[in-house]
Amino acid sequence: MGWELSIRKVFAGIAVLLAVLFAIGWFTRQDITNDAYLQILGGGFMFNYREGEVYYGFTAEVVRPLASGSIIEVSFEDPDGGPPLVVKERVSTMTNRYSLRSPPVHGVEADRPYHVAIKVYDREGKELIWQTERDYTSEISDRVVPEKPLTIGPGYHRNPEAMSLKSQ
Repeated sequence: MGWELSIRKVFAGIAVLLAVLFAIGWFTRQDITNDAYLQILGGGFMFNYREGEVYYGFTAEVVRPLASGSIIEVSFEDPDGGPPLVVKERVSTMTNRYSLRSPPVHGVEADRPYHVAIKVYDREGKELIWQTERDYTSEISDRVVPEKPLTIGPGYHRNPEAMSLKSQ
């Protein structure tokens, strides 16, 4: 009988300890319902002199679970003044990092912020799950980029059109 009484006391002590630990966990938990789905790791303008292109974008990491097939939609302000340039990418189970960039742009001015709207939709693209905004500024204008690519092909051969423009 003394043996059963001590086992009951041990189980009662364990139950009280578990209840206390559960209560501590419950009151110190973090509510993630307002947390961001994506963390922007870096971004800005890229000047590809060889190809004669300028584009801008960013790299994002999924930091809060998203359903596979969800859509990341990004609207880049067109430096030339046209409608926003929209790029979409589906979330996959293969990676949690995504690099999204604009198509090639023209009319980039130095020290002027360009607006980027980032939205995450469900897999059908109907329900907006999350959104944020960013501005990216270039330190130089796109006038430094040649009109024609400097090189062509996989071997980076000199572009004869670019060379003839230079001699004029």
